[in-house]
Amino acid sequence: MQIIKFSSIIPKEHQFVLELRKKVNNYFKQNNISPKANYKMIIKTIILLCSYLVPFIILLLLKMPVIVSTGLTVLMGIGIAGIGMGVMHDACHGAYSKKHWVNSLLGGSLYLLGSNVLNWKIQHNVLHHTYTNISGFDEDIDDKGPIRLSENKPLKWYHKYQVIYAFLFYGLMTITMLTNDFTRLYKYHKEGLLRSQNKKISKEFSKMLLRKLIYLTIIIGLPLWLTDYYIWQILLGFFIMHWTASIILSFVFQMAHVVEGATQPLPEPNMHVEWSVHQLNTTADFARNNKLLSWYVGGLNFQIEHHLFPNICHIHYKKIAPIVEETAKEFGLQYNIKPTFRNALLSHIYRLKELGKA
Repeated sequence: MQIIKFSSIIPKEHQFVLELRKKVNNYFKQNNISPKANYKMIIKTIILLCSYLVPFIILLLLKMPVIVSTGLTVLMGIGIAGIGMGVMHDACHGAYSKKHWVNSLLGGSLYLLGSNVLNWKIQHNVLHHTYTNISGFDEDIDDKGPIRLSENKPLKWYHKYQVIYAFLFYGLMTITMLTNDFTRLYKYHKEGLLRSQNKKISKEFSKMLLRKLIYLTIIIGLPLWLTDYYIWQILLGFFIMHWTASIILSFVFQMAHVVEGATQPLPEPNMHVEWSVHQLNTTADFARNNKLLSWYVGGLNFQIEHHLFPNICHIHYKKIAPIVEETAKEFGLQYNIKPTFRNALLSHIYRLKELGKA
């Protein structure tokens, strides 16, 4: 895989990095707090896990009207998305706890989605965080079926309609991962990314297959065995659950990187910019004052802070965001923020329209 380096000859960019790290480190030292999870995060973890597991247990044990069971599958989808953003995400970054086994255990909550932790860490931690919004490296802005998310990808005639159909395809994200994980694992093997993680394709393929079979046995097999639902009803509920989770996850991810003001540079051997400044240029915060949204999306609306400090638990982003914004402005650097969820959503829709045109 091609290597990209980030370096700049502009003194203020290097000074910005040093000053920002100093200020953020001082915040934790002066307040005598750990950058990892606190008791509020533990309570939140329990609530999110229950929002997925409790509705599933109720579906298995009680008979109910179809409208109620459908509502419970939607709640499970909301729970899955919440777990992914608010628990798994921090754990897979090593930001939840100083203890490796805690991060590994909670990072494994990704298996509740039927997905694979190793794939996610390579795709997200390695590729997305290192090469944010760089075409050909950051898979988050690769074409999603008929959706064009990068201005550096080929334009097709049907892309002019993507603002209409994009949200339908966004809902397929997690369910397609059930099978796409296998081809993605092989791709990472061919690119040498598995070797860089000291992993072997045969062993990881077998582990992934076993985990997915266990997941499907539990999420589909148990309802078949313990309830009176027909197979088509179970499969429909399975689809509704994943579609709900996918829509939420897709919106949150895209509103942080595919919005107005977030650049999409072409890859170069030397990007001639400090890595931290690159993160400012390609990332956006949104709805920072929305407490409920911030709680539910795991601080992913503080995406700039997350990209600059992925090893800090998101429970602290609200406090360090003003430090980051103030320091960026002090050095005359961009700080892209959308004040509300609505602003961010409209900005993403506008970018979809732009990306559908020549």
